[in-house]
Amino acid sequence: MLRQLVIRDVVLIDRLTLDFGPGLGVLTGETGAGKSILLDSLGLALGSRADSGLVRAGQEAAAVTAEFDLPAAHPAIALLDEAGVEQDADEPLILRRTLKADGGSRAFLAGAPVPAAILREVGASLVEIHGQHDDRGLLNPKGHRALLDAFGRIDTAEVARFWARLAELRAERERLLAAKEASDRDRDYLDHSIAELAKLDPQAGEEQALADRRAAMKQFARIGEDLEALAELFEGSDGGLAQLRQAARRLERITEAHPLLGEALSALDRALAEAGEAEDKVAEARRTLSFSPADLEEAESRLFDLRGLARKHRVEPDQLAELLERMQQQRRAIDSSDEKLAVLDQELNGAKAAYRAAAERLTAARTSAAARLDAAVMAELAPLKLEAARFRTALGSAEPGPGGADRVEFEVSTNPGAPFGPLIRIASGGELSRFILALKVALAEEGGASTMIFDEIDRGVGGAVASAIGERLHRLAARSQLLVITHSPQVAARARHHYRIEKSHGPDGTRTTVRLLEAHERQEEIARMLSGAAVTDEARAQAARLLEAA
Repeated sequence: MLRQLVIRDVVLIDRLTLDFGPGLGVLTGETGAGKSILLDSLGLALGSRADSGLVRAGQEAAAVTAEFDLPAAHPAIALLDEAGVEQDADEPLILRRTLKADGGSRAFLAGAPVPAAILREVGASLVEIHGQHDDRGLLNPKGHRALLDAFGRIDTAEVARFWARLAELRAERERLLAAKEASDRDRDYLDHSIAELAKLDPQAGEEQALADRRAAMKQFARIGEDLEALAELFEGSDGGLAQLRQAARRLERITEAHPLLGEALSALDRALAEAGEAEDKVAEARRTLSFSPADLEEAESRLFDLRGLARKHRVEPDQLAELLERMQQQRRAIDSSDEKLAVLDQELNGAKAAYRAAAERLTAARTSAAARLDAAVMAELAPLKLEAARFRTALGSAEPGPGGADRVEFEVSTNPGAPFGPLIRIASGGELSRFILALKVALAEEGGASTMIFDEIDRGVGGAVASAIGERLHRLAARSQLLVITHSPQVAARARHHYRIEKSHGPDGTRTTVRLLEAHERQEEIARMLSGAAVTDEARAQAARLLEAA
């Protein structure tokens, strides 16, 4: 609900603070008093295009502040969250707009600077302005489906759920197709690489083992001659061991000749034992280090192949076995992708069928609700002197989505035999306002902003029609805050709050002011509206009767 509007230096208004309440409020005044200035001021605060012509002559800037009370679930709160604007739940929401004489403007939400587009989006959720040239609110076909759903108490959650599942499966299929296409492009490469790696059959740790073996064989090649020479010294008939053994046999025959010869034999036996051990160690070393040139060539070739393949695939040689396993898995995935696609397509077909069934049920519900809405609106048209007009809720096919596959648009025909067309294109200014009123009454308060402003909804009508308009505005105001700019005494008499717009001329120029009327002032103003410039007693009496009847 709009709680307060503060205007500074806008056209003919220098300083103005207006407090508003719930229910129906009317603004009256002489033609040219400045009612449009109020609408332009409010529009500025709600994010409308900034026109430097709104700045009062001689001033550097204009400013408008609008203060709103919001219920906890108001759509504006979600918009504030999206914009990153902090708003205390218990505090009123303040919209502020400043406009410089050079055309520059700044927008604020809850004290935080925001782009004008954000202010405009939030403003549209707070206030609907219905006038001859307005194209928001009920006149925007984009919102008609939601209004019909609200009127018919239609739950779209089931369709949204099926759509979400359908979207999920479609995304999965796209991902799988993309992966399959990429894999198909790599099929030949994988087949070649797998065959190449499988033929080599790399093992973890093999490179180091081959490198160690090759180093050992190269080392033996360097010491091989020395080992052969040592073997000959040990093993030959003229070798050292043979000489020592011969010496031991001779000593053995003569040891009894002297004690020292026994000791010499013992020492020689120890030497023979040590020499035998040395001979065994040399022989073992020869066996360990022995190789054929073919063994070295084979090891070097294997090591070259491992390292070459590792460089080709940009991995370490020890990672080749793991790479082979990954490639084999990729290859198996290619072979199974067709099967996965077939299973997914079955799920997708089932999800499509479920969505279509839910969307058809939704269409049927909307068709039924549209018939009820049409009847409700038509019932409101005759008392508003639109008995020749026809209204219909047109349903057509739309691109499927989470809200179903229906396009909804309100259409009217203003004359017998005339074709139906969009509301904003067919109806004239006066008819437009009355169509909007009829729709709003039929819809009760389902959808749309909680504050509505009607600009000269009673244009060109009077008498019983004006009374009917007043009665319907009064009914609608029981659920929403309504502000009506009117020239109709019948409408004004229905108001809970009555504001008079006045223009005065003084030494400082022309000024527009607005004030809330007391009860006796209301009667006098309605009498003026009835009689014109000269207020008569008869007009006062009639005004009293209107107020009493309201």
